[in-house]
Amino acid sequence: MMDWFSERVLSNIWDKLMSEKLWETIITASIKITVILIASWLAVRLGKKFIKKVFLMRMRSPLDHSERRQKTISKLLQSVISYGVYFSAIIAILSILNIKIAGLLAGAGIVGLAIGFGAQSLVKDVITGFFIIFEDQFGVGDYIKINAAEGTVVEIGLRTTKINGSTGEQFIIPNGSIGDVVNYSVNNSKIYIDLQMTTDANFERAESIIKKYLDTLPEIHKELVAVPVFLGVQNVKGTEVTIRIAAETLPQQQYGVARTIRRDVTKLFDENNIPMAHPKMMFYGVNGNEEGRNE
Repeated sequence: MMDWFSERVLSNIWDKLMSEKLWETIITASIKITVILIASWLAVRLGKKFIKKVFLMRMRSPLDHSERRQKTISKLLQSVISYGVYFSAIIAILSILNIKIAGLLAGAGIVGLAIGFGAQSLVKDVITGFFIIFEDQFGVGDYIKINAAEGTVVEIGLRTTKINGSTGEQFIIPNGSIGDVVNYSVNNSKIYIDLQMTTDANFERAESIIKKYLDTLPEIHKELVAVPVFLGVQNVKGTEVTIRIAAETLPQQQYGVARTIRRDVTKLFDENNIPMAHPKMMFYGVNGNEEGRNE
């Protein structure tokens, strides 16, 4: 009896598997799903290119100076397009598979109500991300510091912010956990350059050479906002005199300018025989006499 029942069941299963209608349904559904996936991929790709091109044209416009904000909104819209298109594709595929969307959404609503309290952090991330973009607190390309993370913003999403560190690491920070933000890219940067001279150096001659050199810098370095200022003597310690130069540059351009000024002033002092201070080490012989040597 059991053998007959088993054979009957296997026979029915085999007949259904070999049914022409079943394979026709499978092939039709597969083709539709493939078309949906390809169309979704093309829609996302073309949509992102279109948004990128539109915002690139706006950033090139002389009437629009908010390049950082344009980049931020462009990245966000690209993410929204991806989410929207792929979500629609999933709904369409479920419909092809004869899965009741209404019942699924109703069930999802009940489940969502059950886990609603656990999703508070997600809602907080999304709301905070919206206000970060709306208030333009920082944008893509800005150099910022958030908690222990410091680097360049590469993406601002509705849920997370991505920052590339100076040594290659990437920080992914939930927007809801963002507290105090230090943005180094909004205002012009200022730098103070200290150089050491000896007390017996000709200070007036050194000042004249430095000022003449500083006047030539804005034509060479476009990142300078104004001519650097020679502030004069800042400190005298022993046989060392510290002189200071102040410079204002475009955001995050001060380090390269400072290195150039230090190099050039050192070279000018050497060419004009103006002695710069060097660390001095003292050695004591067995008889207690001091001997000095520059290092």
